[in-house]
Amino acid sequence: MTVSSINPRTGLVEEDLGAESTAEQVAATCRAAAEAAVLLAAADRGVRSALLRAAAEELEATRAEILAIADRETALGTTRLDGELNRTCYQLRHIADVVDDGALLEVAVDPAGPTPAGPRPELHRMLVPLGPVAVFGASNFPLAFSVPGGDTAAALAAGCPVVVKAHPAHPATSALTFGCLARAVARVGLPAGTVGMVQGHEAGQALVQDPHIQAVGFTGSLAGGRALFDLAASRPSPIPFYGELGSINPLVVAPGAAAVRAAEIAEGYVGSMTLGAGQFCTKPGLALVPREHAAEIREHLGRALGAAGPAWLLSEGIHRAFRTGVADRAAHPHLNPVRAAGGPAAPVAEPTGYLAEPALFWTTTDDLDEAAELVLEECFGPVAVVVEYSGTADLLAALARVPGSLTGTLHAEEEDAELAAVVLPALASNVGRVVYNGFPTGLAVAWGTTHTGPYPSSTSVTHSSVGASSVRRFQRPVTYQAVPEHLLPRALQAEGLRATPRRLDGESVPTGG
Repeated sequence: MTVSSINPRTGLVEEDLGAESTAEQVAATCRAAAEAAVLLAAADRGVRSALLRAAAEELEATRAEILAIADRETALGTTRLDGELNRTCYQLRHIADVVDDGALLEVAVDPAGPTPAGPRPELHRMLVPLGPVAVFGASNFPLAFSVPGGDTAAALAAGCPVVVKAHPAHPATSALTFGCLARAVARVGLPAGTVGMVQGHEAGQALVQDPHIQAVGFTGSLAGGRALFDLAASRPSPIPFYGELGSINPLVVAPGAAAVRAAEIAEGYVGSMTLGAGQFCTKPGLALVPREHAAEIREHLGRALGAAGPAWLLSEGIHRAFRTGVADRAAHPHLNPVRAAGGPAAPVAEPTGYLAEPALFWTTTDDLDEAAELVLEECFGPVAVVVEYSGTADLLAALARVPGSLTGTLHAEEEDAELAAVVLPALASNVGRVVYNGFPTGLAVAWGTTHTGPYPSSTSVTHSSVGASSVRRFQRPVTYQAVPEHLLPRALQAEGLRATPRRLDGESVPTGG
């Protein structure tokens, strides 16, 4: 099959990029990654951080071309894409700082000697790279979660070569940004196999099954991610699959907050669920509001919905699934549409491309059993469901039914303290990030970031896919027992130890100590 660049504004092919990657090409790319893995694993931390910084510089130098092509393929607009490119470059440099810091090597040295449990040999422990990593680019972030995105940065930081499976929604953007990575690799003197890229559905399956690949990073749909997760688990030697899949991201409005901030919360909620045309994995797809303030909140939601205009979705598949999802919800007897108020008149002409009008539906906890399949199922795009609850027990029972999510949000005031004391732990038990009096569609890139959650939002709850701890996914521990110093990895020899924070006989020692 041919790889085609399609414009979401028209639905038409803009450019044919050639054939999809063959099985032989996938295998050759993975072999090159395996050959590069030896040199990258042995490289000093400074080489890895230099690679990440060089990648950021190459992306910035190609900014104008990236923005033009990415806008053509995604219809996200150059302003949004410019911000995403800034985030991508910041993310690369942040992870470079993490590499330079050295703490994520988790170096520990235990000298030989007597202990209450008996004699102890000398032990040197550190984290080492897993090996070549497959990264699947996401449709909704063609830069920050795609070819040069967070999974790629984390894997390279860990010392793992990367083979990216480009997303079919932005193949030209993928090829362009891959060229930036390849130039960065050449600049720091690493082998070309340090980064590779393949295109095509079958190529993605072959990539996960290739014996040289030692881990997978994935951001995408629940169905597609689960299929690849099962492939990774069914290999003769199963490998870790770090998948970010579907997420509902519940948002709770407490009675006190509804009484004083109904209009503000409604406007913010609609803004959050329509941000990026509702194609964020952190979109709050479910809101729970107190019954005693339901009428007021619904009125404000209708006004905010009326002010929200249509937006283009990223691909034909997303557009088709969105239209089906909205139609299913509109036809359900226990889901009632929130009518937009005061908005612009609907266009007379049939829209071209993958245009989507925002939609919001309303139900109650009394009807949740009948509508649960649609209320608790993610629908990508600008659509969400609001559920009325009656009292704390009713709210907690509804939250207990929400599938694992990336985020959970609570809007509350001081008079809601008793409710907040039980709702916040309930949210924390089922999400990776708890938001208070805000909205979840902004995600910081930082040491304290958590971007994961219980299944189905993610396939692993132990490590974030964004921020400093994202590197840890692609490392494993190795202990060297009674190995002479000159045979240890350089990071565990005396000079390397002085340049690395570590634990010595259980005590924390800073860099230079």
